[in-house]
Amino acid sequence: MDDKAVLHGYLQRARDGLLLKVEGLSDYDARRPLTPTATNLLGLVKHVASVQLGYFGETFDRPADRVVPWLADDAKPDADMWVPAAESRAEIVEFHHYSAAHSDATIEALSLDAVGEVPWWQPDRRQVTLHQILVHMIAETARHAGHADILRETLDGEVGLRSGDPNIPGRSPDEWAAYRARVDAEARRA
Repeated sequence: MDDKAVLHGYLQRARDGLLLKVEGLSDYDARRPLTPTATNLLGLVKHVASVQLGYFGETFDRPADRVVPWLADDAKPDADMWVPAAESRAEIVEFHHYSAAHSDATIEALSLDAVGEVPWWQPDRRQVTLHQILVHMIAETARHAGHADILRETLDGEVGLRSGDPNIPGRSPDEWAAYRARVDAEARRA
């Protein structure tokens, strides 16, 4: 597997992990603000899909063939970070798939050293390569997938990438409570 395929694989796994976090939730739980800054699960999906479209589209002069109203110059601030009732979860998930497919086409078409320009970055940093943008979007997507992991755990206790995830210790609710109490006791002692 070449370097581009490795990086692309990490991006795809981070995308999949993020999308998994909205599965099986009510519309309210998928949309509701769960932090003081209104971070919400479906908004994270919408945001990642939006920035992905910009980084792999506009940066490499490969614009998307659809209008994204929440990215328009006259859109309300942070319109890409939440989902109004008029937008369905299915529409946001479909937009994420569209954005991923558009991005994947750019990744497939260009070499890692292909040069692009990120117009919203500082002038001295705007010139980038596909390699840089792939790494940037892996970090961006994984960061937000991590946010989504924590938000989902607070909603219903769901953790990991799938049921029986080998990276998550198989503890009962009582064992988790005891573990949490032990960690809390040490934090208080410190």
